[in-house]
Amino acid sequence: MSDLPPRIRLGSLLPILLWAGVVTDTMAEQPSPPVLDRRSGKVWIDSGYIEFLMSPPAYPPRHARGALVSPHRGAFLPRQLVEYHSQEAPGTIIIDPRRYALYYIVPGGKALRYSVGVGREGYSWHGTETVSRKRAWPDWRPPADMRARRPELPAHMAGGPDNPLGARAIYLGHTLYRIHGSNEPESVGRSSSSGCFRMTNEDVIDLYGRVKIGAKVIVL
Repeated sequence: MSDLPPRIRLGSLLPILLWAGVVTDTMAEQPSPPVLDRRSGKVWIDSGYIEFLMSPPAYPPRHARGALVSPHRGAFLPRQLVEYHSQEAPGTIIIDPRRYALYYIVPGGKALRYSVGVGREGYSWHGTETVSRKRAWPDWRPPADMRARRPELPAHMAGGPDNPLGARAIYLGHTLYRIHGSNEPESVGRSSSSGCFRMTNEDVIDLYGRVKIGAKVIVL
């Protein structure tokens, strides 16, 4: 038997048990991202994912009007033309989540580089999709089951500066993922989303005007 008194042994175990409980609760609160069944074309969504997508810290409360908000923190860099040699055709989008960078390929071995917010741990993904549609100042319609749990939510949120999807949305294939603007520009250049790619409203408006429906989008 240990020479330590029972009180000390129990006290030393308590922080470990509490930590394990916190980890278990945190993991339980994070539902799995949507999965596309390529055979049927249906998207399977884990219960509670949409609510998680729109809840803090995925979409933190908007700052008070008039508050100074700057995206120039984290890995944010201003939009710029860079050398980028690729076999992909001009008009292709290549996203490098590790660099928090979105590259829009242009002729001459170059690309326009934009900073993006990417999926936080457990919600990143990679693959190839195509741009299926685009929306300016997209609306947000919380699903019925989400409103049943949170009756304070509106049935419909019109597009505008307070909308979590920002000024523009570029939809990726048949998934729930988008490249979109944000009313929280300080989250750009960080691992802050639930799988979508966030841009400042200024940058997403610029990209929106360039990208075409059907364009290839590669997530490294």
